[in-house]
Amino acid sequence: MPDSRRPVWWAALGGLLALALGTASVVAQSAQETAREIERYREAVADSSPGELWEARGEDLWKMPRGPRNVSLERCDLGQGPGVVAGALARLPRWFADADRVMDLETRLLHCMVTLQGLDPAVLRRQPFGNGEQRSDFEALSAWIAAQSRGMTLAPPLDHPAERAAWRLGRELFFVRGGTHDFACTTCHAQSGRRIRLQELPNLSRPEEARRVLGTWPAYRVSQGEMRTLQWRMNDCFRQQRFPDLVFGSEVSVALVSYLLHNASGAALAAPGVRR
Repeated sequence: MPDSRRPVWWAALGGLLALALGTASVVAQSAQETAREIERYREAVADSSPGELWEARGEDLWKMPRGPRNVSLERCDLGQGPGVVAGALARLPRWFADADRVMDLETRLLHCMVTLQGLDPAVLRRQPFGNGEQRSDFEALSAWIAAQSRGMTLAPPLDHPAERAAWRLGRELFFVRGGTHDFACTTCHAQSGRRIRLQELPNLSRPEEARRVLGTWPAYRVSQGEMRTLQWRMNDCFRQQRFPDLVFGSEVSVALVSYLLHNASGAALAAPGVRR
């Protein structure tokens, strides 16, 4: 005897499937519209970004005598020669002979603050990032220095054995899973077309996507009202992965920055950028 209930279930199932597909379509369309609006916002503020305030402060900090030795950072060698900032960001991270290690921009600034100005590294590491009440010197200096490389091509070197070792370590760390949630950098950043809430998650293992994003860092973070750097980004990713705190300027942090920026090699630098 035929089951007279089957058409009812088929109809119900068909209705649920249509509803699910319709909802998914609406969500996808809404996400695309939001992404377009965010991009329009970035374009609108690009010519008058609040980040310019950090740039101005960064220039003042570079030229201001400070610390126990009462000297400025104008003799700091960022890889292009003492005091040369133009094009410095485009060639970082890199190996520095005087420190015998690979350094990114912020790590090198920390080194210069300690060796030239006589500042205490432990004190400097207590407030490497702005918190809404207190501004960070590193973020301001990074913003100004980055602006001096705007329009140049990102080309961090891989000539020295230490630079290649840092890149290899960063690549390994990018894929390491751990923490209470068994997360890795790849959990969010190894597949294209993904997002979390309204935030796009670029595939940073693909050069074309890495260039589009990493060429804008450091960047003004609209939702926080702060200038943010790649050291902050690495630290925040560790926090979200439920990993132990990442030490500012550590070998691990520099290795991750090195791996990511090499993936983005060839990017036209547009930092400081504007992020969500």
